[in-house]
Amino acid sequence: MDRFIARSASLATMLILSYCRDSQARYSSEPSWRHWNEAHATFYGGSDATGTMDGACGYGNLYSQGYGINTAALSTVLFNNGAACGGCYESKCWNDTQWCNPGNPSVFVTATNLCPPNDLLPNDDGGWCNLPREHFDMSQPAFSQIAFWRAGIVPVLYRRVPCHKQGGMRFTMNGNPWFNLVFPFDILHFSPSSWRN
Repeated sequence: MDRFIARSASLATMLILSYCRDSQARYSSEPSWRHWNEAHATFYGGSDATGTMDGACGYGNLYSQGYGINTAALSTVLFNNGAACGGCYESKCWNDTQWCNPGNPSVFVTATNLCPPNDLLPNDDGGWCNLPREHFDMSQPAFSQIAFWRAGIVPVLYRRVPCHKQGGMRFTMNGNPWFNLVFPFDILHFSPSSWRN
């Protein structure tokens, strides 16, 4: 049993070091943080964002894990088979004077879920997350920072931004006699002023 625990601890350490190295490499390889892309945004989960918990990235309770309410489910093309999980994005409503909040403020969200496609609906009428659309299905509190919730869907500009994190790293470890599951994650804290224009 002691040998099993020692191996588990060694494996956990290797995974954490690999996670940190890959995370740094992912951000440094981005060509530009200033390039804006066009997409659309909707919302889900209710006004307190409780309906956004869990999700395809496996983060569980987003409150207790440090992600808060500024989260989004990404369409298939943006989700990229889970590679986007934990990534941070700046988004702002644009080109819709009826529904965009005055001044077109930005919201910073973390990708925590997949917005599944619905091939029974057309891409421009309900199938918002169908291929090849780029789409953010935000928590309602995040969406409300950029647009009036009654809009339902708005055009947005978005860009990938670095996740400025503080508070250290936490990880959970569980499994069974046949495998160990180590889940490292950073505690998020956004500092948007450090990368805005």
